[in-house]
Amino acid sequence: MIRDATPADYAAIRQTVRHAFAQDDEANLVEQLRADGEALVELVAASDIAIQGHILYSPLAIARDGMTLQAAALAPVSVLPAFQHQGLGGALIRAGNARCKELGCVAVVVLGHAAYYPRFGFSPQIAESLQAPFSGPHFMALEFEPGVLAGGGKVQYAKAFGV
Repeated sequence: MIRDATPADYAAIRQTVRHAFAQDDEANLVEQLRADGEALVELVAASDIAIQGHILYSPLAIARDGMTLQAAALAPVSVLPAFQHQGLGGALIRAGNARCKELGCVAVVVLGHAAYYPRFGFSPQIAESLQAPFSGPHFMALEFEPGVLAGGGKVQYAKAFGV
């Protein structure tokens, strides 16, 4: 079951993220984004007894020509190792992307595995027009409005990313 994360989930989310990445960096990022009020969409994949996966999106501004496009940054998506390769990550991404679209985001960007994220519509070619601290095949974007990123723009990540 995929649902919104609640404060009662936060300790389990931290453990899920830590175990998924085998380090604290991503869990610390999640907590900092929350503390800064920058958790745009936060979902969990949960059974009756445990959280098995988590995804967080933060607001991402794309500034161009004196205006700002409202987008989202996907980071991180985490699934406990015992539940990986069963479709939970994909289900979280699809649900999270749909929620971002409902909230009026024009696009989502991700820095991630170049062979994984394209199956959800993310493309490094779409992201090429953006001025960002990242580039290359791992920096990808998904447009909800086709061509909306073609005009480029400067990406402004949430403060917690430190970029």
